[in-house]
Amino acid sequence: MQETGNSGSVRSISVQVSLSGYVSRIETDGVSDSSGWMSADRFFTDARFQRRYDDVSISVFTPKFTLVPEHFFDPLSLRELLGDVADLDDSDHLSYEPVPEFKAYLVYSDSMGETLSRAIADTVRRADGSKAAILPEIRYMLSGLEDISDYNKVVASYADGYLYLVISQGRSLLLCNSYRAADFVTAEYFIFLAMKKLQLNMEMTTVYFRTPLKSEEEMSLYRYFKAVDYL
Repeated sequence: MQETGNSGSVRSISVQVSLSGYVSRIETDGVSDSSGWMSADRFFTDARFQRRYDDVSISVFTPKFTLVPEHFFDPLSLRELLGDVADLDDSDHLSYEPVPEFKAYLVYSDSMGETLSRAIADTVRRADGSKAAILPEIRYMLSGLEDISDYNKVVASYADGYLYLVISQGRSLLLCNSYRAADFVTAEYFIFLAMKKLQLNMEMTTVYFRTPLKSEEEMSLYRYFKAVDYL
């Protein structure tokens, strides 16, 4: 997500949308600036959304997803594939996205009852006027693994009472899931449980978050992990 100004600097923007609001992050020449969580009504006056960019990425939080290996994937059986792991409503709109780096397809429902992501996609356009696709947050988490040089890779997001968690070792994906977590303490519990089941040493691992953390949440994670960082 890039905007090139007269100064020659390059800006990139990413927007994460939840039922309760949104987070935008602008990166200028490698320096990132996050808005923190903003309520949906701030969208109408947010100066960050009043310009165009060379590229725009928008993610929406949906816990209704599953990763299906390529050889099991059938585009005509999306409801059956996702219905095995998520409670679907008849009104759920289903879609899919290829994840070639793991030879899989991400099957998901984007029927979350929010309209903000579509409003942002209509407003924050690329320099050529084209709109960004709205993808599940979990897709960007999977892509983010490639940006981590560590052998143990742990990427998390937390929004609307759900923890989203992706873990890999090297190029092997070990976990891609969401967990209902009413508070951050519960979210931490699921992270610790996953690490224990996968026999990964937290003291030797950095946990990367894509959503903002409160200072007390970050400090709590530091008690267990080698480091806490952001993607």
